[in-house]
Amino acid sequence: MGYEVEAPKYVRLAQTLQGRIEDGTYPPGTRVPSENQLVQAFGMSRPTVVRALELLKRDGWLESRQGYGTIVRGRPAGAEERERRGRDVLTRDESRTAGRLVQVGEVAVPVRVASALGLPKRAKALMRRLLVEEDGEAVELVSSYFPAGLVDGTDLASPEALESGTRTHLETRKKVRFDHVTERVSARLPDAIERELLDLPDGVPVLSVLVIACDASGQALQVSDVLLPADRQELEDTYRLN
Repeated sequence: MGYEVEAPKYVRLAQTLQGRIEDGTYPPGTRVPSENQLVQAFGMSRPTVVRALELLKRDGWLESRQGYGTIVRGRPAGAEERERRGRDVLTRDESRTAGRLVQVGEVAVPVRVASALGLPKRAKALMRRLLVEEDGEAVELVSSYFPAGLVDGTDLASPEALESGTRTHLETRKKVRFDHVTERVSARLPDAIERELLDLPDGVPVLSVLVIACDASGQALQVSDVLLPADRQELEDTYRLN
């Protein structure tokens, strides 16, 4: 049985505002509507509006200027790189990827993955875990989770590497349609297995990109936790001082 869970209101509002920045409705350098205007326009509470704006500021889409309001910065540096990783997760041909498939099977789903999949706590789902390497060094650990209803009739449970991306495989076998991806970026310490696979010293954190791929209704079809060793990443951002 599947469980449909809608994203929190503040996340949906942030996604709508981000879309308006990307389509030019709110050009870089202009002010976004005030909190009062957004409350009225979207029929949401002030705390919801504030959380949405803070989320966009944190991710670099907006900035506050004293005495002037909230200003559009435009597309943040690094956004394209994160989105590329999300696309790679869905389109990667495992059989042609440098690295190895280290685990395939039913596992207890981490809490934040269960929430994204719309599953209750301590639920189980199929996981495919791929270790990506460059020049013999582990650079990425991708753990992809799939709802039970999507596994039957596919090769997802096979220990053999897929010869197409999971998106193509699922769209062909299950007649589903991937529509959009949401990515949540955070930092955390790896567990013992993750640390061993990524060959990390104790205390070194990982950058986690949670890739949530959904159909048009918002139902998650695949959730992947992409772990990047923090000691092997370099992020760059350039911004204007005013």
